[in-house]
Amino acid sequence: MNAVPADHGSEELPQGGRRGDTRARIQQIALELFAEHGYERTSLREIAERLGVTKAALYYHFKSKEDIVRSFTEDYFDRLDALIEWGRGQPPTAQTASELLDRYISVVMESGEVFRFMERNQATLRDTDHGKHRFTQFRPRLNALIEILTGPDAPPRSRIRAASALFAAHTSCMFFTTDALAPDADQPQPLDSDELHKIVLELAEDLARGTGPA
Repeated sequence: MNAVPADHGSEELPQGGRRGDTRARIQQIALELFAEHGYERTSLREIAERLGVTKAALYYHFKSKEDIVRSFTEDYFDRLDALIEWGRGQPPTAQTASELLDRYISVVMESGEVFRFMERNQATLRDTDHGKHRFTQFRPRLNALIEILTGPDAPPRSRIRAASALFAAHTSCMFFTTDALAPDADQPQPLDSDELHKIVLELAEDLARGTGPA
């Protein structure tokens, strides 16, 4: 397959952005169109048109819709890897555990739009190679986070409590965000993001308390 000329990748966007931020804008526009029309009914051409760039410029960054979806998970895992690297460089204290949970919640909340897209399109994404291996890729990172929270030789009870803290933080963030709640009169008002972060952190700290080497 012939390579796309380099100048297509640096094509200016309507807002004046260049190659450095084009990838992130493509991801955001793709999410918007997936939400509006559905993943299967959205084409790369429509994404390029919404962005105001040529299809060649889009193709420079992503060859297919599957590549865009794969990039969502790759970016999320990159954030987790950075968090794990930070945690391993910190002293094994209760303060480190609290800061790790705080940062983890931030990562999850920043990725909320992506998670909601994946949940709405489970049936479609489940059969892709990427979808089949997503949890396999997540599991070693989960183990690494648990080890930072508990220490390498923690008993099963401590590891399970730490895992519960991480899962509870993730699930609570997803459920109580604005877009996740149905707009019914009987539904409670969505929480402010800062308030949600604070409450979820308190919950996660309660679940993880006493599990670490500190």
